[in-house]
Amino acid sequence: MMTTTGQAVIEGDDPMNLTRTALENQEASAYPYGGRYPCGSLVYDGIWYYGTYCLSPFGWTKYGGRTYNWPFLGPFVGFRISRDFGKSWEPCPHTPENPIFGECGIAGYPVKIGAPHFVDFGKNMEHSPDGKAYLVAHGSDLKFYPVKPENFAHNSWITGDQIYLIRVTPSPETINDPGAYEFYAGKDADGNPVWTGDFSKIAPLLEWQNNMGCVTVTYNAPLGRYFMAVTDGRDTCSEMNTYILESESLTGEWKLVTYMRSFGEQAFFVNFPTKFISPDGRKMIMCYSANFAPQANGHALRSNPPESSPGMMMTEIELLER
Repeated sequence: MMTTTGQAVIEGDDPMNLTRTALENQEASAYPYGGRYPCGSLVYDGIWYYGTYCLSPFGWTKYGGRTYNWPFLGPFVGFRISRDFGKSWEPCPHTPENPIFGECGIAGYPVKIGAPHFVDFGKNMEHSPDGKAYLVAHGSDLKFYPVKPENFAHNSWITGDQIYLIRVTPSPETINDPGAYEFYAGKDADGNPVWTGDFSKIAPLLEWQNNMGCVTVTYNAPLGRYFMAVTDGRDTCSEMNTYILESESLTGEWKLVTYMRSFGEQAFFVNFPTKFISPDGRKMIMCYSANFAPQANGHALRSNPPESSPGMMMTEIELLER
């Protein structure tokens, strides 16, 4: 099954007045999965790395009187590469059958690195602590199959049980080489982070059964803090919860900033672009989409904040002292 993913160049200094230039779509196989979607995207030293991941079985699934949207998270496949800012692309050397980290999501098998997103360190990774690119991903170490209304598979495109952290020194030679990656493997007895090249030893960065999901992280340089946005997609088709965490270090300790129940009411892909952080770090632009399935499970969602839609939404937030 061939799928199509697109890309665009977005320009402008005013987040409420941006221009978009669409680039040519790219095709790639999703077999043996039902869909293949974009995830982590990075432009570094003039090279664009564009990641894709898989979903199954096939879009909308009905079970027990409820409708689910892509209920099983498939594996992260790898990256295609552009050396001319999206005019032409080198295809990903990996396939859904043989993804970069060897995971399999068929029929609800657990996937840990399903839809990773690059930590936003600013332009050209200027605030990376060590020159490496870091990616966060949601997933699970549990197998949920078959889907049951009372025990939904919390490992979908928007739901998860854990957050994982990986890193790589980005280059065209390393970005698709699994041997070039290091995986967060927890902390030692002294509380220091442990990194390993052995994927089987990967450990969750954070864990909250049934309450995690799609994740992004942004470094707020003026405040010297990382901000993590997590979406708990619940059953994929009703209201979704969004919460924000902050930490001085990528490996934690992470602390809750705010929990926004039913934000959107169905907001997803929440993130904070570093380009629109104020000089003092107190104001950030929250970028998100919302309400793609307002009637999927018989509940008419309202737009909250107003005018929230499946497009690219921008709203300003302010960080206040407690």
